Amino acid sequence: MSPLPVRAVRVQDQEPVPRDAWFTQVPAVAQVLREGWPLDQVTVLVGDNGAGKSTLVEAVAMMFGMGAEGGSTGSRHATRQSESELWRYLRLEREIGAPRGGFFLRAETMHSFYSYLEDNPGRRPEPVFHEMSHGESFLALVTERMRPKYPGLFLLDEPESALSFTGCLALVSHLTTLVRTTPSQVLLSTHSPVLAAIPGATIYEVGDWGLRRCDWDELELVQRYRGFLDDPRRYLRHVIDDPGS
Repeated sequence: MSPLPVRAVRVQDQEPVPRDAWFTQVPAVAQVLREGWPLDQVTVLVGDNGAGKSTLVEAVAMMFGMGAEGGSTGSRHATRQSESELWRYLRLEREIGAPRGGFFLRAETMHSFYSYLEDNPGRRPEPVFHEMSHGESFLALVTERMRPKYPGLFLLDEPESALSFTGCLALVSHLTTLVRTTPSQVLLSTHSPVLAAIPGATIYEVGDWGLRRCDWDELELVQRYRGFLDDPRRYLRHVIDDPGS
């Protein structure tokens, strides 16, 4: 087995975590601070808003040398600082000989990242992402920056926000090919049952309990989607005044 860019997230010993830090109140983050967190070649986080998925992915990105708002290793893209200090109290357990590069796609900041790329062009021509649709730009960015030629650690925070059903399938296909043919590693947070179904992924369900490993078909996310598609009115009558109920 090829060495992975990150084998695990551990607590660092040099500086104690402030007791009043807001992120210590998030169960998933508190669990990582207590126990650490092993990462596999493909690790997927699913859970409701506010459960801590993005906070954890952001911390891993920053520890690996990526910007909190997305970009490659060493990226200087930044607009408004809003990231937590969690990354300062953790460390990455890395492996000798593993790829050192990578890329962080953070859905909520991609518009400003595209502007950054236009203002700071690299040596190799890239697509003009602002001239594409939202979904097309995400897929173009993934295929441009997450390539078999340059394996590494690839982080994606809720990329389904821009993608259709077929777009999600295309992303699953690309990431699966990437990890099957290179020593690349993927950490993905998502609300999409399609993206959570990446073959071979280790899935963590995130919630009030913290982090727990879960099979895809046992995820609350999957069960809710199945229930809704089977009988939408059964769900909608709880949130809207449905004359047909």
